[in-house]
Amino acid sequence: MSLLLVAILFVGMTYLDPPEEYGIAVNFGTSDVGMGDKQPTELLKSAPQEISERKEQIVEEQVTETTSNKNEEVLTQNTEDAIAIKKQIEAKKRADEIAKLEKIKQDAIAKQKAEEDAKRKKLDALIGGVSNSKGTATGGEGDDNTAGDKGKITGDPNANGYYGNGGNGGGGDYQLGNRKPITRPKPDYICDEEGVVVVSIEVDTNGNVIKATPGVKGSTNTAACLMSQAKEAALKTKWSSDSKAPSKQVGTIKYRFSLSQ
Repeated sequence: MSLLLVAILFVGMTYLDPPEEYGIAVNFGTSDVGMGDKQPTELLKSAPQEISERKEQIVEEQVTETTSNKNEEVLTQNTEDAIAIKKQIEAKKRADEIAKLEKIKQDAIAKQKAEEDAKRKKLDALIGGVSNSKGTATGGEGDDNTAGDKGKITGDPNANGYYGNGGNGGGGDYQLGNRKPITRPKPDYICDEEGVVVVSIEVDTNGNVIKATPGVKGSTNTAACLMSQAKEAALKTKWSSDSKAPSKQVGTIKYRFSLSQ
C-alpha cells in the first residue's frame, strides 16, 4: 500500500490549472467590417455609426422604392379600371339611345297602323260592311299579273295610282300672271315618295301648256316617279285664253305629294 501511494504521487495524472483551451484565435475588433493593417487598441466609435447609418439608408431606399413600385402598380390598375368603366358607361348610353330611337320608330308604325285600321272600320261601317262581304263583283284592276283589284279601300276608284294612303293625289298651286287654270288634272301616285315638285310651264295665248320642266327651284323631292307625274299633269292643264298675252307666257305649278292624303 505504501508503494502504491508513492507511485500515485510521482507517476499519477497531471493537469493544468486553469486547463488549456483549444480553438481558433479571433482578432480583436469592434465591428463586422474593417480596413487597414494597424490594430487599434481602443474602440472605434465612428465605424459602427457610419455602417449603421449606411444600412439604414440602404433599407430606407429599398422601402421607398418598394412603396413607389406599389403606388405605381395601384395607380396603373386604377387607371385601367376607370377606362374600362368609362367604356362600359358609354356603350350602355349608346345602346340606350338606339333602343329609344327604335321604340319611337315602332310606336310611330303602330300609331299609323291603328289610324289606318280605324279609318278602314269607319269606312266599312259607312258603306255597309264591305270588309265582311264575300263580294259579287267581277273583273279587277291593277298593274300586276295577279287577279284582284289593286289599291286601297280609302282610295278614289277613278285614280290611276296605287301608292299612298288614299285621297285624291297631290294638290296644285297655279301661277300664271292674271290668267286662271280652267282644268286642273292631278298627278297620280306611282311610288312611295312624298314632297313638293315645282313645274315651270310655258303657255300660249290659247291657254295650252306647250312646255313643262319639273324639279325647278322650290322643289323638295326630285324623285323621278314624282317629277314624271307632275310634268304629265302640268301638260294636261288648260288655262284661260288671252290674246294680249305673250306667245310663250311663263308660269309655275306647284304639286304637293303626300302619302297621308
